[in-house]
Amino acid sequence: MTDAIENRQFRLVRRPKGMPQRHDFELATETLGEARDGEVRVAIEYISLDPAMRGWMNAGKSYIKPVGLGEVMRAGAAGKVIDSKHPDFAAGDPVSGNFGVQTHAVVPGDELRKVDTALADLPVYLGALGMPGMTAYFGTLEVGALAEGDVVLVSAASGAVGALVGQIAKKKGASRVVGLAGGPEKCAYVVDQLGFDAVIDYKAEEINDAVRRECPDGIDVYFDNVGGEILDAALANLRLHARVVICGAISQYNVTGNVGDTAYAPQNYLSLLINRARMEGFIVFDFADRYPQAAREMADWLAAGDLKHREDIVEGFDTFPETLLKLFTGGNFGKLVLAVED
Repeated sequence: MTDAIENRQFRLVRRPKGMPQRHDFELATETLGEARDGEVRVAIEYISLDPAMRGWMNAGKSYIKPVGLGEVMRAGAAGKVIDSKHPDFAAGDPVSGNFGVQTHAVVPGDELRKVDTALADLPVYLGALGMPGMTAYFGTLEVGALAEGDVVLVSAASGAVGALVGQIAKKKGASRVVGLAGGPEKCAYVVDQLGFDAVIDYKAEEINDAVRRECPDGIDVYFDNVGGEILDAALANLRLHARVVICGAISQYNVTGNVGDTAYAPQNYLSLLINRARMEGFIVFDFADRYPQAAREMADWLAAGDLKHREDIVEGFDTFPETLLKLFTGGNFGKLVLAVED
């Protein structure tokens, strides 16, 4: 008989209008049940905070069903096994999975991933070796069809996905990689630490002019994480047969639909026609059967010191609603992670 465990959870209780607020969530406590055959109990140590979480709160049709009202907020997370009734896991094993915003979880062992903390600390498995890493890898190489000699433009270049996109592009033979980031500190990081060839401070420059300056012969691959006017500037500067990869549109996620708050529609979409280019959205889950391939290559780069990553770790489970907002205000620097500390 195992000891009862108090589990704290953030449950979605209202569909946000605009920016999520604390009152959209309920902080609840329950007694965690024991693991049954094939299940594992996990103590969660780190929770991944990702822009996609905002879309999961909406009721409309999407690539995945919305989080139900009263349900634990969906999130990836990492922690350690408390006890196991699955043959592949034992107490103390470090694991990652879709555990949700809670301090503990009971999950089927088949939905867990055992990770190697000798290679990287747990938070890295929520970033460079987790979903953002897979997103950058397949978005760049498969959807973007990167070819040697390509000119690549990346928005949100200091973020969890964008930082990896630029590095992958350089490793795979891009001739020039240009990032967009906000503020001097993030811009310096993109060039000095991540190795981009140039960076544009979207907070300080006219975007279209800056893109034309840094990509004077046009763009072969644009990896979009933000949407809005930055997407429009990229569209205006495409090369023949360019590929525009739609990964996210964080600038549009909290548009309320009120007067004056309508979403930004691209104006330069005819550039796709003129340049015989394509613009394609993708969801990383579509490549799930190939994650091991990407993870091996990314892990090799990490072990060799060739893949730079940065985690922005905020301590305190109770801060979840406010910490989540850092994603939408530009307040995070790197992969945003919540340290549970319970």
